Amino acid sequence: MPKTIITAALTGVLTTRAQSPAIPYTPEEIAEEARRSVEAGAGIVHIHARQDDGRPAYNVETYARINAAVRAHCPEVIINYSTGAVGVSREARVAHIATLRPDMAALNMGSMNYAIYSSKHKTFYHDHVFANPFADILFFLEAMNVAGTRPEMECFDTGHIHNASPLIDMGMLRPPYQFSLIMGVLGGIPGTTKHLVQQVDNLPPGAHWQVIGIGAGQWPLVAAAVTLGGNVRVGLEDNLYIAPGQLAQSNGELVAKAAELVRLVGGEPASVSEAREMLDLPLH
Repeated sequence: MPKTIITAALTGVLTTRAQSPAIPYTPEEIAEEARRSVEAGAGIVHIHARQDDGRPAYNVETYARINAAVRAHCPEVIINYSTGAVGVSREARVAHIATLRPDMAALNMGSMNYAIYSSKHKTFYHDHVFANPFADILFFLEAMNVAGTRPEMECFDTGHIHNASPLIDMGMLRPPYQFSLIMGVLGGIPGTTKHLVQQVDNLPPGAHWQVIGIGAGQWPLVAAAVTLGGNVRVGLEDNLYIAPGQLAQSNGELVAKAAELVRLVGGEPASVSEAREMLDLPLH
């Protein structure tokens, strides 16, 4: 069984401290969460920028402060920045990639309804269309290629995986391919092991992949992904709970549980240096 790369999604863009006191806002807080995650077994950190008061940030200056702080705490960790946003120009969504040239960056591979629904209150929260037409995907991909940044293709459904095909045919997407299979978002594919197997079966040969389970269904998907030979992502962006009804105290605590699950099914978490070697991402 190959070693498993664990990604820690540290911040997200929607969750606030009213929902979880552990959500980091400032660059120093984000860097501390990165350190805790790496110490617990993460090889990659995925980051959305926040303003110091917790609101989303998209400006290069904030990302630069985060970049410096994370590198001071974790000099070798693989950094993966978000490019996702609603109501923000595509130029603003990718400016930090061109300037900071991170190891990886998220490339959303298709449009979708994106919502959170409360069965208890019979109402929708965060109900919006997450638009990612091919023109925008190509715009982001070109910026990543110029920056030498690996595109991390975020796929919320099977059609998003197949959206890679014309980009590969055009020569814009080049191996090694990096896919993230996001499961359990309303508007996307359900978060079940059956659907995970379907997603994996649709990947191009030789692709690297990780599962991103949203909410309470995260932990069964982590175990399933490891047995299928994939990698995993956990963190406060995706799931606030370490156990039913018990809020996680940090990203590091969530990574530690993922590492424990990896070992329970016979695997071993990859170190940062092993993750770089497995993904062919030398430190730059």
